[in-house]
Order: sequence, then C-alpha cells, then structure tokens
Amino acid sequence: MATEEEILASRRRRAERLAAAGVELFPARVPRELDRVSGLLERYSESDAETLEREAPQARIAGRILSLRSFGKAAFATLVSDGARLQIWVKRDVIGEEAYAHFGLYEVGDFVWAAGPLIRTRKGELSIEVKELGFLAKSYRPLPEKWHGLQDVEARYRQRYLDLLMNPDARRIAVGRSRMVAAIRRVLDERGFLEVETPVLQNLYGGANATPFTTHYKAYDEQVYLRISLELYLKRLVVGGLERVYEIGRNFRNEGADRSHNPEFSMLEVYQAYADYEDMMELAESLISQAAYAVCGGTRVERDGEIIDLAPPWPRISMKELIASETGIDIEVVKELDGLKEAVKSAGLSDVDAERAPSWARLVDEIWSQRVEPGLLQPTFVVDYPTALSPLAKRLPGQTAFVERFELFAGGTELANAFSELNDPFDQRERFEAQRRERESGDAEAQPLDEEFLRALEHGMPPTGGMGIGVGRVAMMLTGASHIREVKLFPYMRRAGV
Repeated sequence: MATEEEILASRRRRAERLAAAGVELFPARVPRELDRVSGLLERYSESDAETLEREAPQARIAGRILSLRSFGKAAFATLVSDGARLQIWVKRDVIGEEAYAHFGLYEVGDFVWAAGPLIRTRKGELSIEVKELGFLAKSYRPLPEKWHGLQDVEARYRQRYLDLLMNPDARRIAVGRSRMVAAIRRVLDERGFLEVETPVLQNLYGGANATPFTTHYKAYDEQVYLRISLELYLKRLVVGGLERVYEIGRNFRNEGADRSHNPEFSMLEVYQAYADYEDMMELAESLISQAAYAVCGGTRVERDGEIIDLAPPWPRISMKELIASETGIDIEVVKELDGLKEAVKSAGLSDVDAERAPSWARLVDEIWSQRVEPGLLQPTFVVDYPTALSPLAKRLPGQTAFVERFELFAGGTELANAFSELNDPFDQRERFEAQRRERESGDAEAQPLDEEFLRALEHGMPPTGGMGIGVGRVAMMLTGASHIREVKLFPYMRRAGV
C-alpha cells in the first residue's frame, strides 16, 4: 500500500501534468447559470429514457468528483454538490482527444464542471452526457475510502469537512440543526420579538451558576470573563423598553464535557414583558413543536428506541413531587444541608455524592440529576423550584421557599429553563447576598453580586417572563444525535499529541 507521502507526490505530479497541458488548476471564474444538482434530481428522477431522449433537457453542473470509472474510450464520474450526487458520462469521441486526455488526469476530490443533455444509461442511472467539461480546483489530498469514510470518532470531529463529505448522517444533522434554528427564529419574529446581541466579554459574569473562562483585555489592562449566560444584559433591554427580545448566542462555562454538556454551547434566551412562566411554557411548546416539523416533518421523534411525542400540551409536575416519588425525600420538610445529607443516606442513594455537596441547593440539584432527570423521557415541564436554586426567579404567591420556575425535560435531558423573572431590586439584592454567602462557604459556582444589574432593576422592570433553551440539546433531540459534539460542526478538540 502506498504511503501518504507517495500518494501526495503522485497527486502533485498529475497536477503538474495538467498545468503543463495548459489547464488552469485554480481558475477565477466558474460558468454562469449552473443548475443545482438537487433541483435536477427532483425534476427528472422519475423521467424514463424515452422521455429524456424526446425532451433532451440540458444541464450544467459543478461539483466535486467522488468516484471515477474509466473504460478506455469512455468514463463515468460521480459529482457531488451541496450534498446531492449526479453521474456524468464522458466520451472521447464527443469531447475530443485533448479534453479527454485532460480528463484522464482528473482525480477523486477534484472540482469540475460539466454540461450536456440528461439521459438514462443502459443501467438506468440518470446522467449527464457530457458535451463540455472544465476544471475548477485541484485536491492535493485524497478523500477517505469510499465505503468506510472516517471511522475514528476523533478524526471525524477534527476533520469535520471530510465527515460532511463522506458521512450522509453528519450532513443530515448539520442541515437539521440549521433548519431548527431557522424555525425558532421564524416563530419569534412572527410574534414580534426583536433579535439582539449582547456582550460576550464581560467585566462581571452572571445569570447562571457556573465557573467562567477568564481572559485579559489588553487595551484596558483588565481581567474579563467570557459570558456564562445571556440573561442579565437582555433584562437590561427590557428595562430600556425593548419589551420582546431574544438572542441566539454562545455561552462559555469552564466545566467538564459529557454527552449533553460542552463548555462552549449555543443558547436561545427570550424575554417578554407583561408575561410570566406560564406564557413561557406556551412559547416553549410552540418553538420546539414547530422546530420538530421543520426538521422531522412531524412531532414524533425516536430516541434510543423510544418514540417521543413533542405535540403540545405537555404535562406539568412540581420538582418536589418528582423527588419525593423517586426517593421518598420531601425537600419541603428537609430544609438544611445536614438533614438532607442524612435523608440521602437513609434513602440509600449511593450514586448521590452528598458529602461533597457545598450547600443544600447543590445537594438537591445532585439528587435531581442522578435520580429523577434521566427518567423524564416524554416532554415534561418540571415546575416550582426551591428559591435557593433560583436566585433570579420570582417567588410563588404567598410562599418564600419556592419560585415560579420551570425546566423542560425530554429524552432524559434538560432542554429549557424559564422563570417569572424577579423584578424586585431589593429581593434580588438579598438573593445575590445569599449567593455570596454560598460562595464564601465553598460553592465556587455561586453567582457574584452585580451592582450594575441591580441599578438597572431599581429603574423598574415590568413583570417579565424569561426562558433559555439549549440549542444543541434540542438539535440532539430532533436529529437523533447521541452526543452534543455531533450537533456542533467544530467541537473543541485537545491539540493532537497533547
């Protein structure tokens, strides 16, 4: 078997022979009025040989060569363009000796254009009978072997461009995610929401419990943070009179990675004045069900052999009810960290690391993540969270221990998080102070106190519903991807050899 160096040297020699024959390897112009291969297939895939011969439809396409088969005086090549494939039939007596000799130097991976009538070959394959042919760009490296493509998962992520070329599933997932985001934008735009952008670099992070990435702002000689959430700046816009806003942007959390977590991820956050978490539930149902139609053609999707039906409405169950039913622990009764640790021990929850929990809230979250969340397969709104877990949410009327918050789960994964947003600046200050105490007690992910945000709240924010949706997680749900890296075109990879 030839080595990589020998293969590259062979391809360079062929390129040199093409150039010596007067073929420009990287021309600046492409023939105008190209046909889309997908459009040709849609229009003529059912046409038989007699119909094509009678109508003689002409086609002009450009694409990358995926396969070549030569039979002396004639050759076949398969071109791919925008994911669609079409065969071309090149005959020496039609295009001439010189052009056919040039074609003999073309290789898999090269870009070409071809024009001629559409026909059916004797085997019945729709093809272009080439009358004109030209070279567009040289590929100096070979593509992966046709039938196996990229088998190594790490190689697929590092060389996603090859994965997209050779793996139809990778392309399907990429296209599905794009259609999903377009559908979400369409629903929000139709409802009068305004898409905005907020800072990625911030001198104080907030809006979630997470550890930030830090960097240095050279011009100001300051340490700054990559945002962990979009929330606090979007709420400032609501204070400023932009009553329906949303942003689809990247967040960065300096944490581990697993099947549903990645330190760099995309979030949709949406805020609506004069609304509450009930309104956000209805909005979530609309956004995700419409995204399902755009990607899947309906609301039923399959995950790990299970059919999940995303057709609204979805059930609503309180967090404390679900924890009690799964563990026997009533978090409304066990309100202190030590007592909760004892309850975990008594319940025999060996998979819950109670001793390392820095706070009651963090231990509740651990119990939830280990014992309840994985079992929520059908879409479910989990409502009314403990106040200690939700420093930015409004309390339930007449209660202090629980807030108007929901998280949406499906397929055993959290998809969305929403609040009736806390707009009382004094209550918000108290919550931030409680977070600071948690931080001083060892919870490194507790939120810092943001005086600028409190100042904005003191100017007055109307009752507001807010929601964040994990774009990657919804894309996983709708495309059947098993890992969040599958729905990221270029997931972070450790440097090779490090």
